[in-house]
This record gives sequence, C-alpha cells and structure tokens, in this order.
Amino acid sequence: MCKDSNKKPYYITTAIAYASGKPHIGNTYEAVLADAIARYKRAEGYDVFFQTGTDEHGQKIEEKAKAAGVSPKEFVDSAADGIKGIWDLMNTSYDKFMRTTDEYHEKQVQKIFKKLYDQGDIYKGHYEGLYCTPCESFFTESQLVDGKCPDCGGEVQPAKEEAYFFRMSKYADRLIAHINENPEFIQPVSRKNEMMNNFLLPGLQDLCVSRTTFTWGIPVSFDPKHVTYVWLDALTNYITGIGYDCDGNSSEQYQKLWPADLHLIGKDIIRFHTIYWPIFLMALEVPLPKQVFGHPWLLQGDGKMSKSKGNVLYADTLVDFFGVDAVRYFVLHEMPFENDGVISWELMVERMNSDLANILGNLVNRTISMSNKYFEGVVNNGNDTDAFDEDLKAVVLEEVKKVQEKMEKLRVADAMTSIFNIFRRSNKYIDETAPWTLAKDESKKARLETVLYHLTEAITIGASLLDSFMPETSKKILTQLCTEKRELSQMNEFGLYPSGNKVTGQPEILFARMDIKEVLEKVEVMFAPSVDAAEAEKEEALDVIDIEPKAEIEYDDFAKLQFQVGEIIACEAVAKSKKLLCSQVRIGSQVKQIVSGIKAHYSPEEMVGKKVMVVVNLKPAKLAGVVSEGMLLCAEDAEGNLSLMVPEKSMPAGAEIC
Repeated sequence: MCKDSNKKPYYITTAIAYASGKPHIGNTYEAVLADAIARYKRAEGYDVFFQTGTDEHGQKIEEKAKAAGVSPKEFVDSAADGIKGIWDLMNTSYDKFMRTTDEYHEKQVQKIFKKLYDQGDIYKGHYEGLYCTPCESFFTESQLVDGKCPDCGGEVQPAKEEAYFFRMSKYADRLIAHINENPEFIQPVSRKNEMMNNFLLPGLQDLCVSRTTFTWGIPVSFDPKHVTYVWLDALTNYITGIGYDCDGNSSEQYQKLWPADLHLIGKDIIRFHTIYWPIFLMALEVPLPKQVFGHPWLLQGDGKMSKSKGNVLYADTLVDFFGVDAVRYFVLHEMPFENDGVISWELMVERMNSDLANILGNLVNRTISMSNKYFEGVVNNGNDTDAFDEDLKAVVLEEVKKVQEKMEKLRVADAMTSIFNIFRRSNKYIDETAPWTLAKDESKKARLETVLYHLTEAITIGASLLDSFMPETSKKILTQLCTEKRELSQMNEFGLYPSGNKVTGQPEILFARMDIKEVLEKVEVMFAPSVDAAEAEKEEALDVIDIEPKAEIEYDDFAKLQFQVGEIIACEAVAKSKKLLCSQVRIGSQVKQIVSGIKAHYSPEEMVGKKVMVVVNLKPAKLAGVVSEGMLLCAEDAEGNLSLMVPEKSMPAGAEIC
C-alpha cells in the first residue's frame, strides 16, 4: 500500500539492472540520480514511491551461470544481492527492489503474453532463410557473400525457426500522435527527435518477443518451448511491481500510482522505453507513463575501462576512498543535462578538495569555530546590518528559487550548483565582513553577532537543500548547528534560525583534503597487474603477424573511401544473428546504423560510448534483415580476435580520418 493517502502520489522508477555482474559507477549513477529526485519530491510534500530492481532472465545469464557451475537462479540471487548492496551502500531510499524472478511478476508476464496473443497483437511466425549453424543465424540470398555466410564465411543450409512476434506497426501512428501531443513525454528533447526521426517515422518492424535457443526465461504458458524475450519481461516490471493484474484485479496501490510520473533510464535504452513500452501499454489499454527521461552516461576519463589503467570504477571502491556523500556529490554534480559526464581519479580529488573540503567543509568549520570563540557557541541576531547582509540574503533566496526551478526540470546538476553558490557567497561574506577584525572592537559586538547569525542562517538553508543530494552531510551540518532541517515551504524567508541558539562545541571535519599523488599511488597499487599478466603483456607487445598482401591500387581508388570518427550512442544484438551487433553511430550531425560481426568480441554495453573509425560512404546493405549504412574498422590477430580501431587522442564525432 502507498504510505500516505492524503498526499499527492509520485511514482518514480529506474531501469532494472541486468543481473549479470557487479554494476560499475556509471550504472550506479542512475540509482543515485533517482534517489535525489525521489528525496526532493518527498521534501515537496509528495507521497513518493521509488522502485528499482534487477532484470534476471536471458541467454547471457544462462551462459554465465553454466560457466560458474551454478543454476541460473542461484546466479541471479547472488547478483541481485550484490546490486542491492551497492544501492544500499549509496544510501538510495527506494521503496521497492523489484526482481523479475519474483513469482507474481512471472505469472503476470505469462498472462500479458496470452492476452496480447488472444487479441491478435502477438502472432506465431518464423525466421526463414539460409541458416549458418556456427553463427545460429538466418540470411537471405542477397545477404550472402559468394554464396556463403556473411559473418563467418561458412556454408549455409535452407532452414527456418519458429518465434512469436508483436505487431508494432499497428500502434505506430497512435504513438506518434501521443508524442506530438505530449511534448514532455520524452526528455530531453534531443532523445525525442532521435526516436521520431530514426525509428518511428521510417516505419516499425514487428518485434520478436520469444526465444527457443535458451531456456532461462519466463515460459510462454500455452507454448512452453518458447520463453518470453527480455523486453516484454523486463519492461512490465513497472506495473507488476505495484500490483497490476492482467485479469482486471489490480491492487489499490496500482490504481493510486499508475501512470508513473517518471521512468528514469540511460539514453542507450530510450528506444525500448519510448517505443516498445508505450506500444505494449496501448495494446493492454493501460495509460502511458507521464515522462521518460533518458539521462546521459558517466564515462571514464581516460577511455576504455582497463584494470591496468586503473579506470574500472565501482561505487564501493570510490566510497572507500572518498565516502558515500562525496561520491554522490560527484556523480550528481558532474553530469550535464544532455551531454555525457566524465569521471576520473584526478577530477574526484579536485572536487573533494575544492568544493567539499574548502567551499563547504571549511565554511561550516570556520563559522562554528568563530561562534564558539567569540560567543561561547551562542548565535544571536544583533540586527546590525549593512549592504553586505542584504546582498547575502538576496543571493541565498534567489538560489533557493533556482534550485526549485531546476529540480522541476530534472536539472539536478544545475540545482546542486545553485546550492553550492549559497556556500560560495557565504565564504565571500566572511571575507567582506572580516569577523576577526570586528571581534577586536567591543563596540562592534552587535555587528559581529549579526554576521555570525547570517552565516549560520545561510548554512542552515544550504544544508537543508542539500538533504536530497547528500543526506548524511546535510544531517551532520544541521546537527552541528543544533537545528532542524528547514522545510522547502519555509525557504522563501531568511532569518528563521532561532536567535540565542547554541551550536556544537567542537565542529566536525566534514571532508578532509586529499593528496592527488598519494591517491594515484594507491590506485596504481590496487590495479597493478600480476607478474604473469605483466609478462603476458610484454610478450603480446612483441607479437607480429603477416597476412597475404592484396593487389596494389591507385590513390584515386583509395580516395573514393570516406573515413570519419564516429561515436556509438546505442548498440544491441541483431535478433536474427548470433554474431552481429547493430550500432547507432553519431557522425557529425547525422546518426548512421551500422551492423558489424563483432558480437563474440564486444557486448552491446561495451560498445556504447566508444569513438571508432568508420567507413561512411559504403552503399547500404542488409545483414540478417537489418540495414547497415557503413563499416566499423577493426584489427584482427592470428587467432581471429578483433579490436575496434579507435583514435589515439580524443576527437569529435565526425572528424575526418585522412
């Protein structure tokens, strides 16, 4: 049941994390971001229900469980515990941790599948064509290369495979109309434009919603050799988790909370949440969520994750170095509204020292210390003001308004900047008023009291606002000031701190400055490769291979090819192939769809965010039924291992390769 029937409900969800391994800091960012929004909405007076959880079915998990020598259920139980542990470590205030192996969810997915099948939205079909056994993929005659598999070059045989499909095109016009009529439905606007121009307007293909090539999934109730494929299973958690019942007996909680106010997801899965999910809901005659926000990614500062580089970053590792609230501050503050953010050890230390230790920590420490030194901790309002006081008040109240405006638009990083502007202005106020000078003149006692009172009031307001983003730090500050958190409804007035109140006797150091050299030395030791690994790397560096040379060409032939740097903004496996990945690649202001036979070497998650070298002027061709508009360049060693060719230095998407 919802917690307070007298408050307006607010239902927020994250994407459910795939239970195939430990989430890195980029995955964790989403849970922290959702938590900050949920906490702020509670402060605004909403009855918030915050749901998160884990996606626990699929072939990848089945294979990982087998490799680990455990059952898939044992594997996901352990993975879910680990993910939940990270979310708890980061002090996320979720109300429900959803798992797609929950019995209620599985039963509802089966009911949903049957309902959609009975009403004709799902139909049984098959892939048919020329089948490559090693690649487990179908191809048409036109897709073959010299009559052989375009992926591996092997022989193909006529074959077909049964599957269930969802009629996506049936609802496409209705969805287009909904998006046009509800401009806030997809945010930011750039994500909406991408979905409309790249997917909806060109026309939707029917979606495969079952698999027979693995068994770890929710069986189709009326055809158990099929298991429900990921998106129809995972996406429905947003309604099953709050008590949706396909038979019409949904819970009171569902009736109160749905439609969701906000689905918070990564931009790489925006298509599934703004096309597949709304269409599923339309078919079920269920209202659509009010808003889907596709947040940007938190990228590693020095490129691809590598343990030898020390840039595989996990929340628990960062917390060991910096503490929970420092990590929360960093991931929330460093993420722009639309563009990707960057994380690195150097930047973390810089923010720790400049923003947290100096601007915030030093301000609180100095203010409390001066109150103790000059007035034995008692904070009185001396009512002796001048222009500096009026400016301080004006800035504080203006930044409060900005926080409220920015949070309304989900601009969390901007809201945090406004909060820290309060602390910055307070530090400047200390320099302007020079309390240590006032303390030397007994006639300036009232003025000194006023200065320390106004500092304490400004910090109280800033710390109260900080509660949604850095809750433990907020609590520590307010405890030292011996006051309660200020309600948002009281933020339009400056001067509510009780005059005559007494602050704590000994201020606590909130954030200690760090030495970047010492931090990097610890990181180097932590990520140092073993002796065996170092030797292997040394041997690998000496490896060379020779390949059979091709015929010489004229420069004019080479000049016909156009090479550019592309940024992979989304990637998924091709449904009809075991070898192909389909990437959306940003090249300048355009986005090209490129299909590559590299699934054995890269997961879709690894591809996203990479800067790659692309041949952009190849004639479009279909691979496994999917149009490819270019080619990603790779290197291949003697064992057939592939490596994407990437620029040595950071280059913008669209830069010419010459």
